Amino acid sequence: MDFAAPVTLENDFVRLEPLADTHAADLAAATAGLEDRWYTSVPSAAGVPAEIERRRGMNAEGSMNPFAIIRTDTGRAVGMTTYCDIDQPNRTVEIGYTWLSPEVHGTAVNPSAKRLLLAHAFETCGANRVQFCTHFHNRQSRAAIERLGAKLDGILRNHRVGADGALRDTVVYSILPHEWPAVRNGLDARLDRRR
Repeated sequence: MDFAAPVTLENDFVRLEPLADTHAADLAAATAGLEDRWYTSVPSAAGVPAEIERRRGMNAEGSMNPFAIIRTDTGRAVGMTTYCDIDQPNRTVEIGYTWLSPEVHGTAVNPSAKRLLLAHAFETCGANRVQFCTHFHNRQSRAAIERLGAKLDGILRNHRVGADGALRDTVVYSILPHEWPAVRNGLDARLDRRR
């Protein structure tokens, strides 16, 4: 299966739906409290519709598959995530451009979403490699990626120019197919404690 193909994924905690304009109001509300995160890219509340359109455009080109992250207990969208940097011929993909409302930080939402995306990538799409990238200074994201069980591949220094013109060092992690069963077991154990 193609990483860019539309799909809805769901478990007890979250539903990942293809990103749509209908998610805009919830996502605009979800950005509250994220305005000071200089080390990550979160749209402003007013910028959410344009970000939805940008991500959907990249999906049309086949380079991204964007999702709204919906809490199953409330039915509200609380963030976005994507399959990005899609390399279908080599069956590699990145899970990234993820942001979540502060109200769900430290809950089952992020590990649940990652569990769904990783299972789909490895078990349905036959991924050879799933990558995660984050800003060197984004300690919260780095810790979350490491809790998943992803392995550190390295740091790409001066990798990107930020919106403010500052150079970003990007930390790269990955999970390979033979590592997925252990990562899956770890995620399942974490989520079982939240039931």
